[in-house]
Amino acid sequence: MEQKINKKYSHIAVMKKEIIKYLKIKKNGIYVDATFGYGGHTKEILKKLGKNGKIYAIDKDPEIKKEAEKITDPRFYFIYGSFSKIYNYATKLGIKKKIDGILFDLGVSSPQLDNPKRGFSFINDGPLDMRMNQKNYISASKWLRKEKEKKIFIILKKYGEERYAKKIARAIKKQNKKKIITRTNELANLICSTIPKSKKKRKKHPATRSFQAIRIHVNQELKELDIALKNILDVMNKKSRILIISFHSLEDKKVKNFILNNSTYNNIPKKLSILENNLQKQKKIRLKNIKKISPNKNEIKKNPRSRSAILRVSETL
Repeated sequence: MEQKINKKYSHIAVMKKEIIKYLKIKKNGIYVDATFGYGGHTKEILKKLGKNGKIYAIDKDPEIKKEAEKITDPRFYFIYGSFSKIYNYATKLGIKKKIDGILFDLGVSSPQLDNPKRGFSFINDGPLDMRMNQKNYISASKWLRKEKEKKIFIILKKYGEERYAKKIARAIKKQNKKKIITRTNELANLICSTIPKSKKKRKKHPATRSFQAIRIHVNQELKELDIALKNILDVMNKKSRILIISFHSLEDKKVKNFILNNSTYNNIPKKLSILENNLQKQKKIRLKNIKKISPNKNEIKKNPRSRSAILRVSETL
């Protein structure tokens, strides 16, 4: 069932000034906010667009779809779905090769994290769900119940970089045989009791890495990012900007590699100059790496959740 958005769960869009600066918005250009969220970035872009400019916003969260429907600006178009299908959307809407700028603000919005009914939080108790769209995939609770211990261990290790992944996976399967874990607090408490107590004060909650890993897997976040990055250059205009905000190392590594792979030649030994020249002719450089940006101290103070954000800017050639 779709849930109504509670106004007490607010969201602050990250690095709004930097986004506007580096998008280099053309008055009558075509732009895509691939992760609409609660519209913070989209609304800033709309302020800079002329009467013939357009912005297409994408999001797969049904709650966010209702928020998007409140925007009546004729220059705004909402697409209810996943950004991994950007190529299909651009082709269908007739904007393929016409997009002047695109923004990806990856991760989970504050209202999603703070609303216990969504099941993302290890602080506030709620159903163990974690799905961005409850019509897609299966809930975290069901996945943990049906999945094998070895696969849970792999996911916790790969997506959460959790040191105690094996112990946690074993504890989850053991508990589910006794009583199925259906609440976020049940899982968080189980993880806390499984991880050895440290003499040093932890900077992060012991369940942080595991919850991140499970959320990433349940929503296929990295897989969808891979698909989007694979197709993004085929929908962009020349001299258009690609801005991507990531919030953890796994996302940022993929974004960084995407930019490097499309903005540099193969690293060939100098002695193989003839081969190097041939490969340079064969490989087409499609991107210019512009800048890597982190939020400033003032923004982090106002919005602590922005502290891990990394914005990478590139431009198509």
